[in-house]
Amino acid sequence: MMFLVSAIAILVTMGMAITRGFKGPTVYDRALAVNVFGTSTVLLIAVIGFLTGRPDFLDLALVYALLSFVGTIAILKYVSYGDLAATRDPDPEEDWSW
Repeated sequence: MMFLVSAIAILVTMGMAITRGFKGPTVYDRALAVNVFGTSTVLLIAVIGFLTGRPDFLDLALVYALLSFVGTIAILKYVSYGDLAATRDPDPEEDWSW
C-alpha cells in the first residue's frame, strides 16, 4: 500500500514538472522541469519494478537516468552555445595556471 501511495505521489510530481515545463518563463526553467520529470520517471520505474516483483526494472531505470542526464547536458549546451560541437573560447584574461 505504501508503494502505491509513493507511485501516486511521483505521478503528481511529474504532473507539476510538466506544468512548469509548459509555463516556465525561461529556457532554463523548462530544462530544469524536463530534468525533474526524468528523475521522477526513474523513481516511478523503480517503484513499478518493486510492485511487480521485477528487479530488472532497476537496470532500465539506471539506463534512463544516464540518458536523461546526457540529454539535459546536451540541451543546455545547445541553448548556451547554439551548437553541440562548439567549444568555449578561452579568455586570455583568465590565468588557469597555478
